[in-house]
Amino acid sequence: MIVIKITEFWEIKSQTMFSKNNKWFLLILLSLIWGSSFILIKRGLVGLNPFQLGALRIIFASLFLLVIGFKSLFKIPLFKWKYIAITALFGTGFPVFLFAYAQTGIKSSVSGILNSLTPLYTLLLGILLFGLTFMRNQIFGVLLGLTGCLMLVIGGNSGNGETNYFYAFLVVIATLCYALNVNLIRKYLSDVSPLSITTGNFTFLLIPAIVILFISGYPQIALQPEVKHATLFIIVLGMLGTGVANILYFQLIHITSPLFASSVTYFIPLVAMAWGLLDGERLSPLQFLGSLIILSGVYLASKNKA
Repeated sequence: MIVIKITEFWEIKSQTMFSKNNKWFLLILLSLIWGSSFILIKRGLVGLNPFQLGALRIIFASLFLLVIGFKSLFKIPLFKWKYIAITALFGTGFPVFLFAYAQTGIKSSVSGILNSLTPLYTLLLGILLFGLTFMRNQIFGVLLGLTGCLMLVIGGNSGNGETNYFYAFLVVIATLCYALNVNLIRKYLSDVSPLSITTGNFTFLLIPAIVILFISGYPQIALQPEVKHATLFIIVLGMLGTGVANILYFQLIHITSPLFASSVTYFIPLVAMAWGLLDGERLSPLQFLGSLIILSGVYLASKNKA
C-alpha cells in the first residue's frame, strides 16, 4: 500500500511540476546531483574496485527504483522492452563501469569535465543516425561549450599534472554511450513515462550486476571497515545520483529536446570543480574562463530548440 502511494505521488508530481516552464530547474538540479557523482565515485574507490563499485551502484539504484516504480513496469508495452534493454546498456550499464575504471587513472574533476562532450555527440549522432535537425545557433553553442570544456582540461593539466589519456578515453566512450541513449529514448520511448523507463532499465541490469558483484569478490571483503565506508558512498550514489537523477533526466528529455537535456553536462564540470576545491584541488584562471564559455554555450545550444 505504501509503495503504491509513493508511486502515485511521483506520477502526480511528474505531471504537475515538471513542465516546460521549469526545465531550467530540472537542469540545475540534475547538474548538482550528477556533478556530485564524481566525488562519490572517488570516495567509493577507496575500498572498492571499479567492478564492485559499478555493480553496487546498479544494485542500490535498482532496489530503490523497484520500491517506488515496480507498478510502472506493467505500463511498458511488450514490444518496447527491446528498447528498454538497449537504453539500459548504453545509458547506464556501460558508462557506470567505464567511469569507475577511468577514475582509477584520472581525477574526479577531470572526469566531470570530460563528461561535457555528451552534447556534441548527441548533436552528431542525432544528425547522422536519427535524422534530427538543429538550428545554426545550437551547433555554435555546442561547439562553444566544447571549446570551454577543452580549456578546462588544459587548465586542469597545467595546475594538477598530466592527464592519463587512456583513462580519459574511457570517459569519451561513456559520453558516446550517453549521447546514443538520449537519441534512442527520444525516438523510441517518447511515449513511455520516465519512471517506467528508469525502472525498466535497472530491472534489466539487476541480475547481471549481482553476478558481477559476486564474481568480483565483494562478499569476501564486505565487512572490512574501509569497504563498508566506501559502500555507504555508493548507496548515496546509486539511490540519488543514479535512481532519482535518471528519472529526472528522462523527464527533461520528454519535455524539451535531446540537445537541451544533454546540456546538463555543461554544468556538471562546475559542480565537480567545486567539490574538487573542497577536496584540495586547485583551479587555474584558464579553468574559470572555460567555465564562463561553457555557460555561454549552454545558452546558445538551448535557445530556439529544434
